[in-house]
Amino acid sequence: MALQLMKLVVSAASTINTTPASEKFFYVTTAETAAGATLTVDAASFFDDAGAAVTALPALTANNSYFNVYVNGVLQMQGLATYTPGATGVGSLEVDVPAGGDPILQNSPVVLEVMNFDPQASTTVST
Repeated sequence: MALQLMKLVVSAASTINTTPASEKFFYVTTAETAAGATLTVDAASFFDDAGAAVTALPALTANNSYFNVYVNGVLQMQGLATYTPGATGVGSLEVDVPAGGDPILQNSPVVLEVMNFDPQASTTVST
């Protein structure tokens, strides 16, 4: 009998579901924030989609999340905002207003969108 190369036959199929969890938080400025200053919004100053007071800002899931900040309906550059999750006194959003630019006017809406993903994977291996 002739020599043969023996090898395994394996097939695998993976299913990956990424379930997004979007949370939106709203704030209306109470005073003007001048160019070169920082607007700081505590967690308790936000309200949610239902108009209820917020008690804490959610944590960002490592490697599976992001946040967006809109001021007066306009998406802001990521480098201008600092997000800190947590409850009142800890959780906050800081928006740096660039020097030489325009201020954030009183009564401007600020929207914070936090997006976390919960990926679930399953793999079936057949031999």
